[in-house]
Amino acid sequence: MKFTIGRRIGLGFAIFILLTVIAFILTVVILDESKNRTETVVGQVTPSVAELKELNLLLQRSHTDISKWYYNKSFNDIDFRDELKKIISTDYPRKKAILKEFSGLWTDEEKKQLDVIFTRVEDLFDLYQTQIINALNSPEAYDDPNIYMLALIPYEESDGSIKIIYKNLNSLITLKQKFAAKTTNEMFVSINFLQTFVQLLGITLVIGGILIAFFTTRSITIPIQVLKKMLLSMGLGILPKERVSATKDEIGEMGNALNDLIRSMQHTTDFAKETGAGNFEASYTPLSKDDSLGHALLKMREDLAENERVLEQKVIERTEEVVRQKSEIENKNEELEILYKQVTDSIHYAKRIQDAILPTSNIVKQMLPDSFILFKPKDIVSGDFYWIEKKENLVYFAAVDCTGHGVPGAFMSLVGHNILKDIINNTSATQPSHILDRLREGVVNTLRVDDSGKQAKDGMDMTLCAINYDAMELQYAAAFNPLYIIRKGELIMHPANKFPIGSFIGEKTNFDNHVIQLEKGDQIFIFSDGYADQFGGPNGKKFMVGNFRKLLTQIAALDSVSQKEKLDETLLKWQGVQEQVDDVLVIGVKV
Repeated sequence: MKFTIGRRIGLGFAIFILLTVIAFILTVVILDESKNRTETVVGQVTPSVAELKELNLLLQRSHTDISKWYYNKSFNDIDFRDELKKIISTDYPRKKAILKEFSGLWTDEEKKQLDVIFTRVEDLFDLYQTQIINALNSPEAYDDPNIYMLALIPYEESDGSIKIIYKNLNSLITLKQKFAAKTTNEMFVSINFLQTFVQLLGITLVIGGILIAFFTTRSITIPIQVLKKMLLSMGLGILPKERVSATKDEIGEMGNALNDLIRSMQHTTDFAKETGAGNFEASYTPLSKDDSLGHALLKMREDLAENERVLEQKVIERTEEVVRQKSEIENKNEELEILYKQVTDSIHYAKRIQDAILPTSNIVKQMLPDSFILFKPKDIVSGDFYWIEKKENLVYFAAVDCTGHGVPGAFMSLVGHNILKDIINNTSATQPSHILDRLREGVVNTLRVDDSGKQAKDGMDMTLCAINYDAMELQYAAAFNPLYIIRKGELIMHPANKFPIGSFIGEKTNFDNHVIQLEKGDQIFIFSDGYADQFGGPNGKKFMVGNFRKLLTQIAALDSVSQKEKLDETLLKWQGVQEQVDDVLVIGVKV
């Protein structure tokens, strides 16, 4: 009979289980015995000792009260008299009943001693009641020498009786305490035995476990590790060189089967290599008529030979096609590069045209001495533009945001710039509101699509200001974009009309003209919506109008150059790696 792996493992587990059962049974028996002894000490002996001690204290209080009764003639203080009567009538009977209940499990000798104590206590209390309490029951009785002297004799007798009772009680208490100590000691002896046994059993289990583990490792684990290594190599497509030694168990049988499998796979691999190398004449014989893999390999060799002939022809045809397509792509790329360069050159030329219509830095400095312009187009050309002109004693400046950005926005900016210039040079309009009304009419007329009444939705938002430095007066009119004035650290927002410069749905309304009396130190800001709409920050959100207002309030006290630098730095930091979403235009003028 073979000593199989299952039998080896079963024998090891059987030894462990047997030792564990022995330890469990012995533990249960000893713990049960210890539990019973503990319950005896805790549930019967200890409460009995406590009740006997309380009885002792009760007798001491009664003796103290009877002494007070005999010597204290006053009936004003009756607490001790009531207490003595309560001890005799209530406390003692209750204590006696409790001790009677506990004594049910005592020895006969202990019960006998307890009965003697009860008899003597009751005789003592009878003596108190009949010959002292009843005799000295009024102040007159204390004043009668005959009665008082007759009560002296039983009082002196009670003193001797109480000492005998104390002696009997202490003897019984000592006896019960010795019993408790003996029971406890026996319990600890059992527990110590159990502890020693468990320790020895633990050592035995550890040594046995080590021996079984060593035996299992030598006979099971090591061969299995070899099998695992061989199978993992085969899983990676590597045929292992080592072989499993034959043994008379399941592992040996698996090892022989694996050795046969490796030899078969080696033979198959050699044939596959020859076939893959193009040697379609390589010899291969299936292991048997049922060797599906071997027959599949032979079929694969035939198919590969045929496919190779077909593929060679296709490769020739495809190579010719690829060469032709490559030539066409190269020609198209050259055309696209030319077109891209032409478009880019045109846009750059448009930027030069757009830059030419913007006021130069000298003009800005001359007309607005203490000012800055932050202008950041999204693309090469911009849909935002700024405009500055002077007419009589008024200096006009505007921030204009045209529909769109890039090339479409740039065309709109040219339309807006030319119409504004024409209004200033060729009309009598001076108020910003009149200028915006005329500008709107010009934009609508210029951008009308046809005569059918259908109008383009293109237009512009803007804020137009006219400042009179001599009168310290500012006029403005605005389409959608408001005007901010920061005065003494506080931002004041002046609203805009809620319709654009261009066609819109609704009743035609003229722009409002606002007049503001300026003060020395006022800071004026006009802008497009590109700054507040820029995405960025840690969460990729918009900068928002509220943050823009806070920033303007913080930089208002700086000089113009520093204001522009601070706005630019803050925007770049907020934008980070995000793409600029719109053209940015901010104009600041300090009075």
